[in-house]
Amino acid sequence: MERYQFEYFLAVVDHGGINAAATALNLAQPTISQAVRLTERELGVQLFHRIGRGMVLSSAGHALIGPARRVMRDLIVAGSALSDDIGRARGRLDLAVASTMSAGTLAEIVAAVRREAPGVVFRISELRDEASAPVLIREGHCEIAICHLPVSVGTGLVEVEIGEQEWWLTFPPGRGVPAEEPLRLADIPDIPFVVVPKGTPRAREIESEVRRAGRELRVSAVLEHREARLSYVLAGLGAAFLDRPLAEEAQRRGATVRSIEPRVSSPIGLVYDTDRLSAAGRVFVETVRGRKFS
Repeated sequence: MERYQFEYFLAVVDHGGINAAATALNLAQPTISQAVRLTERELGVQLFHRIGRGMVLSSAGHALIGPARRVMRDLIVAGSALSDDIGRARGRLDLAVASTMSAGTLAEIVAAVRREAPGVVFRISELRDEASAPVLIREGHCEIAICHLPVSVGTGLVEVEIGEQEWWLTFPPGRGVPAEEPLRLADIPDIPFVVVPKGTPRAREIESEVRRAGRELRVSAVLEHREARLSYVLAGLGAAFLDRPLAEEAQRRGATVRSIEPRVSSPIGLVYDTDRLSAAGRVFVETVRGRKFS
């Protein structure tokens, strides 16, 4: 099989159909269709069930996703193993990053790596579910994940702690808030809260600390998208426990922010597979190790 066959197959999977895949790759729809049919003929299996105008993965198609992603990742790593004429790393480096860590220090690190290795191109995607980081790395979606730790216990992947994130209490603009800094959880005013689902580790930890302080949160909204909490707080829907970078952004936009007692924080770091780390990936890891990430 040729590289383009894996690429087109994964594009159909990721974008949900031939037309969307063709648009994403800037190709004609028949080009994608012909490549998929050729792949099915060569493998002797049906990768998709054609239902009306839609396509649904077959069991064989599901089984091919992991190997196809690994092939594409290995090709990227192979290209990244090459150096320019003075020995600097080159190629593409794919990162999956938790939403609150995608700016600030990360931007500075990416810029530092680019200065050292200008031939490296970054593709940075959002890591919405941190527990999925090991799967994304194993299946080739990304080379390195940046997220709260731990996430990869028992997977054989490497975790490198590079800093921590602290949770602060953020109130809507104009809301009367105790002046104490830090604010004890036992002294939280009676106000509705915007929260994330209780299944996340940080949500469980915060809820436990609030209960130890003898309080219960009165919930006004439960949001799957953590980054959306800022908008709801600013709109006056309620207070929220936000990652420090998001809380600082809320403060710049008029919200009232307090650190809390007891303090709630979580280590953050890199997750990667040492055996499959490209030259560009190694440069990135070495650069990050020398910085405090927040």
